[in-house]
Amino acid sequence: MQWEVVIGLEVHAQLSTQSKIFSGASTAYGAKANAQASIVDLALPGVLPVLNRGAVERAIKFGLAIGAKINSPSIFARKNYFYPDLPKGYQISQYELPIVEGGDIQIQSEGVDKNIRLTRAHLEEDAGKSLHEDFHGMSGIDLNRAGTPLLEIVSEPDLRSSTEAVAYAKTLHALVRWIGICDGNMQEGSFRCDANVSIRPSGSETLGTRCEIKNLNSFRFLEKAIDFEIERQIDILEDGGVIRQETRLYDADKHETRVMRSKEDANDYRYFPDPDLLPVEIDSAWMTQLKKTLPELPHVKRERYAAEFGLSAYDASILTGSREIADYFEATVKLLPAHAKQCANWIMGEISARLNKADMAITSCPVTPEKLVELLAKINDGTISSKAAKVVFDSLWSDEMEQNIDAIIDGKGLKQISDDGAIEQQIDAVLAENQQLITDYRNGKEKAFNALVGRVMKATQGKANPAQVSAMLKKKLSSGTAG
Repeated sequence: MQWEVVIGLEVHAQLSTQSKIFSGASTAYGAKANAQASIVDLALPGVLPVLNRGAVERAIKFGLAIGAKINSPSIFARKNYFYPDLPKGYQISQYELPIVEGGDIQIQSEGVDKNIRLTRAHLEEDAGKSLHEDFHGMSGIDLNRAGTPLLEIVSEPDLRSSTEAVAYAKTLHALVRWIGICDGNMQEGSFRCDANVSIRPSGSETLGTRCEIKNLNSFRFLEKAIDFEIERQIDILEDGGVIRQETRLYDADKHETRVMRSKEDANDYRYFPDPDLLPVEIDSAWMTQLKKTLPELPHVKRERYAAEFGLSAYDASILTGSREIADYFEATVKLLPAHAKQCANWIMGEISARLNKADMAITSCPVTPEKLVELLAKINDGTISSKAAKVVFDSLWSDEMEQNIDAIIDGKGLKQISDDGAIEQQIDAVLAENQQLITDYRNGKEKAFNALVGRVMKATQGKANPAQVSAMLKKKLSSGTAG
């Protein structure tokens, strides 16, 4: 039997506020355990939550960015079950009236564009963290994270493979960083995914029983966990078994998912409106004000790059992979507008390769946009070849003290020979020694011409301008003065 995979993602993005969603405690990462747990986070008797306006603003900005409906009012609810790391025994979340409803995100997977619908995005508080490694026969609780504002972003079950799921998660990750609502640090848990995975016979419209894989904090683990879960479910069904609705964890060491608990339904949580929090009213003036603070969004920028600079969809997609890369490209192309493709190629090529190798962000790139433009200008005016430019680039990258491009070119002897007389002298010498290649070229063998160009370049130690060599050689061969 052929199977169709159905995947929906629930993404938890920690919002970039300095204080928690219902208390004034700090959200800074890495503090001593329980040093940032206020009396509200500890749920001491008589304390009341106070909503963080900054968290609401960040949720609204996300909704505006994806073309969603912003609900006014939106309601906070209590989600009840036993949390060892939330002392009050329930989580303040949203249920019937989330702040963001609907919207969509366009992804590109394996060269194909696809629109992914969003169900909702709602505000809630994060739980604390249970610690097991440093204790024997017991667990510790760190409540520093308890109350950190989360935006839970829930997709419709529109994803059909682990590849699409990763593309969606990466697109969402880039977007929340782009609009400045989340730092996206997956190692610190700022952006983590739960994957709901089910399978059904191809052609069926009925959804299969889903299993949820919790707390996937890397794109690689997301892909591997989904692939394992797909195979597990197929094996069960093809052996005549039944899929049970359950929550599972991914074990990266064993490369498998395992049962965590049976999966609850919404009624198991006994949602009801939180009596300590008023409905959130959002007026149009507030939304208009926040809309003005949004930067040009990635999909708009991609379309502009294609129209304004003639870049391919692929190039535009890479250059808008993060706001920082787009800013670097725009700073470069602003100084060299007639060579947008050349700027793009160097950023996607030499610069990206070096950044990846050094595990470095483009904001820390030792070659500034101004220096890159200066280097490209040396290629364009014929001072150096593209090959020599990479040698200069190496020096700029590795030696922060030596940023004088002319000094590097002179010091390494990289300047191209562009004097017609000097080049012609080398051409004549090569032609005199390669009569057979001349004959082959005149008999229609194009490779012979390329061989002659190569020998002239070798004779000049690669310093001659290749375009100049080619033009002069072709003129000499066609005039009959060679041979």
